[in-house]
Amino acid sequence: MSPAARPTGRLVLVPNSLDLGTAPQPIDELLPAAALRRAAGLTHWVVESAKVARAFLKRVDAVVPLVQPLQQMAMQELPRARKGSGESVAAAAWDSLLAPARAGHDVGLLSDAGLPAVADPGAGVVAAAHRAGVTVEVLCGGSSLTLALAASGLNGQRFAFEGYLPQGAAERDARVRELEQRSRREQQTQLVIETPYRNEALLQALVRQLQPETLLAVAWGLTSPGGGCRSQAVALWRQDLAATDRPAMTGDLPAVFLWLAT
Repeated sequence: MSPAARPTGRLVLVPNSLDLGTAPQPIDELLPAAALRRAAGLTHWVVESAKVARAFLKRVDAVVPLVQPLQQMAMQELPRARKGSGESVAAAAWDSLLAPARAGHDVGLLSDAGLPAVADPGAGVVAAAHRAGVTVEVLCGGSSLTLALAASGLNGQRFAFEGYLPQGAAERDARVRELEQRSRREQQTQLVIETPYRNEALLQALVRQLQPETLLAVAWGLTSPGGGCRSQAVALWRQDLAATDRPAMTGDLPAVFLWLAT
């Protein structure tokens, strides 16, 4: 078959585990066997971090042998706009990542944790695939947002992911109050995340700013030992946080914060 007639490959969204930064668990206990088999058969990758991707593929290889040695894998990292520049990544940069797919190879898309393009980078290359007519295939795997929402007991029919809140205290507090008003008005669960070392500060801020009757849930370390979810009214959170001997709840584990104004 001539190169011109070669069929176009697919962009395959491969889920990663959620245990980044913790003691790794057996990968076959965290991801479906079908996803592991599909990942093991890919030779071309677009990844958030090459180091994390190689560690992931080593874990896969221990369960399902890779079709090709890891050293021979073609691996490209996702482009990033310069921090604080206000710029966005050019469409051509996303398009270039799909060159292997246009040459007939399936290309895996992998983020450092969870599902690519959901609370993680990668949407740009997925959009580029749609523009180019490259089929997008998504594999089953965990997303911290949906797992946290399910565990919280809050409204799972109407919810919004707001990403990271502003770092400045005044801007953050104003945004929390604004989102609480939206939650009350629309009966919509609000979800945010934070860099793990700032988890405790965000929890304290939420407990100060939200109304006592608002329901607040924190889910941390999902699928990892020591992980869990606590969901209760802010008034009860204030009692818990007032305890002088209270240890930091989430530690350095990734966490999702959710609230629903009643």
